[in-house]
Amino acid sequence: MGLQPRLVLDASVLIEYIIASSPYRQLMEGIFGEAVRGERKLFINSVTLSEALYIAMRVYRAAGLEDPNGEARRFAMWLTSRANIVNVDRDLALDAGELKKRLKIALPDCLVIATAGKVGGSALFKKVEREMLPILKELRRLNVLFLEELLESRR
Repeated sequence: MGLQPRLVLDASVLIEYIIASSPYRQLMEGIFGEAVRGERKLFINSVTLSEALYIAMRVYRAAGLEDPNGEARRFAMWLTSRANIVNVDRDLALDAGELKKRLKIALPDCLVIATAGKVGGSALFKKVEREMLPILKELRRLNVLFLEELLESRR
């Protein structure tokens, strides 16, 4: 399984970039580097961006940074310089709602998958969550990828 040229990133993979001890950090550095060099297009929907801002602030606060909110905002702005932000409009919201009804997974995850469909790319998540196990075949048909599997395939 390889990375697609157009990736829609979930908040879980965005946060892996800022955690120094993450086993996925190097992989995410490579993905962002490819985007900077124009080798890959990255997308983040507006809900994921707000989710990443909040989680980054919590990570920075737990790490004892002096200004965790300021650091989180700088990270969010850094993300917007490397990824295209896709606003959640009516059609995207309806597509995500249809996925939510069918897949029965978290709505933010459905928004990531719907965004990938909109831009003609693959959704990238950190790992297969428990709620995703029963629908893994369907997720693969929807071009969903997981960092944990990508990391394993490179070993």
